[in-house]
Amino acid sequence: GYCVRRGERALRILAPVPLRKRADGEEPAPRGKSDDQERGRVAFRAAAVFDRSQVDPLPDVDPTPVGAPCEPLSGDSHAHLLEPLRAFCVDELGYTVVLRALQGPVGGWCDREARELVVDARGPANAQLRVLVHETAHALGVNYQTHGRAHAEVIVDCTTYIVCASVGLDVGGESIPYVAGWGEDDQVGAVTEFAGVIDELARRLEDVLGAHAAPLAGGGEGAA
Repeated sequence: GYCVRRGERALRILAPVPLRKRADGEEPAPRGKSDDQERGRVAFRAAAVFDRSQVDPLPDVDPTPVGAPCEPLSGDSHAHLLEPLRAFCVDELGYTVVLRALQGPVGGWCDREARELVVDARGPANAQLRVLVHETAHALGVNYQTHGRAHAEVIVDCTTYIVCASVGLDVGGESIPYVAGWGEDDQVGAVTEFAGVIDELARRLEDVLGAHAAPLAGGGEGAA
């Protein structure tokens, strides 16, 4: 364990808060309960956190690593959403979606000049969906020239987290450490600065996937 050093001040961030509301306006259904009228959304609220540089290990305790673990996605529970998202990229954005076996840790990229969204074909369908949502957000205008690399990556992966959560796919095991990695130099402030951009992107992609998503039943298959 760790303790915060005396005199340190908390950092304020916007933390994701899953929301569940039934279409008929009644109270949200309890988590874990199936409800074919239930739709999930994600909001953000202020939360106090401390950086790893502000804490010290507790005496006589073996400290747990403070780096966020990355948990790869598995499964194909949301494979049916790949085709409508691919069709949106082709028909609305003019991008070709290319599945290709990639080497190394990169899961995909957005090639603006070639008008291609490349996704690693080696991953399971749920992982491919996460990558395709991420790269589609880039294709919608969040690029390094406009926002800078760190801000752009924070924006698109916050968008990815929200969109995937809205269809019941938990990608927190990958998105949280990914955003945290880009936040080493206080880039997480982009979540606050560009909250409107994130919300606009998320709503547009939710509209694309929402019509094809299965009803939520306490959350979808996520990291494993």
